[in-house]
Amino acid sequence: MLKKVQNRISRATRVRARMTGTAEKPRLSVFRSNSHITAQAIDDINGVTLCAASDITVKTGTKTERATNVGELIGKAMMEKGIKACVFDRGGSLYHGRVKALAEAARATGVQF
Repeated sequence: MLKKVQNRISRATRVRARMTGTAEKPRLSVFRSNSHITAQAIDDINGVTLCAASDITVKTGTKTERATNVGELIGKAMMEKGIKACVFDRGGSLYHGRVKALAEAARATGVQF
C-alpha cells in the first residue's frame, strides 16, 4: 500500500515539474479520492485558484457520472471567466476512468488542453 502511494506522489511530482499555470492558460488540477473528485483552475504565477468544482455536494449517480458533471461544471466556470485553454494536471492519477471522464467533459464545453 505504501509503495502505491509513493508511486502516485512520484508521478504527480514528475508531471508538475513540466508545467505551470498562468492567468491566460491556467493549470487544471484534478484530485481524485476513493469517493470524490475535485478540479481547480490554478494560476501558479500569482498563487491563485481561478475557479473550482467538486462532487462533494452531489450524492447521486456513479462516480464516473459525478466526474463527468464536475468536468462540465469546471468547463463552464472557465468559459465564464474567459479561459479557453489550460494545461491538464492529472495529479499523479492515471489518465483513465474518472480522470478521463472529467477531462473529456471539460473539453466538450470548449476548453482546450
